[in-house]
Amino acid sequence: EPPSSPLALAVEEVTENSFTLTWRAPERTGKAGLDGYVVEICKDGSSDWKAVNQEPFLSTRYTVPNLSSGDKIHVRVTAVSASGASAPARLEQPVLIREILQLPKIRMPRHLRETYVRRVGDAVNIMIPFQGKPQPEVTWTKGEQPLDTSRVNIRTTAKDTIFYIRQAQREDSGQYQLTVRINGAEDKATLHIQVVEPPGPPQNVKLVDVWGFNVALEWSPPVDNGNAEIKGYRVQKSDKKSGKWFTVLERCSRTSCTISDLIIGNTYSFRVFSENSCGLSESAAVASGVAHVEKTKTTYQPEKIRQRDMLEPPKFTQPLTDRTTTRGYSTHLFCSVRGFPQPKIIWLKNQMEIREDPKYIAMIEQGVCSLEIRKPSPFDGGVYTCKAVNPLGEASVDCRLDVK
Repeated sequence: EPPSSPLALAVEEVTENSFTLTWRAPERTGKAGLDGYVVEICKDGSSDWKAVNQEPFLSTRYTVPNLSSGDKIHVRVTAVSASGASAPARLEQPVLIREILQLPKIRMPRHLRETYVRRVGDAVNIMIPFQGKPQPEVTWTKGEQPLDTSRVNIRTTAKDTIFYIRQAQREDSGQYQLTVRINGAEDKATLHIQVVEPPGPPQNVKLVDVWGFNVALEWSPPVDNGNAEIKGYRVQKSDKKSGKWFTVLERCSRTSCTISDLIIGNTYSFRVFSENSCGLSESAAVASGVAHVEKTKTTYQPEKIRQRDMLEPPKFTQPLTDRTTTRGYSTHLFCSVRGFPQPKIIWLKNQMEIREDPKYIAMIEQGVCSLEIRKPSPFDGGVYTCKAVNPLGEASVDCRLDVK
């Protein structure tokens, strides 16, 4: 089959009696390989195309000579092989033969090479300098369509172009293309604009569990993200006695969390804000239902067992649970174990035994093991292990403690 069309045909230089073309090789040359290219020209207003090279050549750069100043020349370039000729690559506009003293070049400011972010209601005022002599023709498009002049104002001088929106709205977001052209020579640049606002509140905040001093919450992402990525969620609690809201988690990246170290006897409400690069949602979603932290009593009921069942290796009847606590507020870890003879209890942090340390207070009463961690800091976070050992064996349980 014949080759595909040459790519990226462009004017490199124009003088008062010639112009120079450049292009890239076609994507597909066929099994026969490429014999070369044929350049054809046609004066504006005529349909008489003439080849300017007698034989195909392999260079991807060609100068068309012997032209008259003021002529407008249409150009097409064809790739040729033994299998035939490709469809021609064409210049969109005819080349005006006159001397270009300086090729068009856009000087895109560094801060505009990345996405330009503005808040809804802010003004967008961008100046982009360029060069070129004689004065280039400047055009702006959005999505290959002309700009909506009721929204965007453009002012162009001989050296720069100014892009202005009085009050940006989210629909102004998108890719804008700037083209600076002198005859067939041109330069292009793309401007990415993102107009953002605070997100909506999360959806369906639920209180899914209450146990001990802890509650578990779940929610769904907001319907409206404010045209920006959700960075996280802020979780707040309020106790019925004070009625004041306090932040317990910031920038929570998940759509669920566990809140610990609640006070016995208090009734709590919870709410969640969404957050993006523009800030917090204007309102919060309040969890359905309230959490009442009741005082739990641990009682020991002696088990009636036969004499032959008296000896028993350690076995945990209640495991440790993962906890999240606040820096500076003491917290407790609890689990329950049974076994006979009574097991020896060993606490470990990150596989290292916790020995005599005033920060930790370990107790066991009627099979309930507890470890108090006094005024923890982020350094005290990690994996805690409770190991029970007696002559018949050993058992252990783990949990993770996060200190925010």
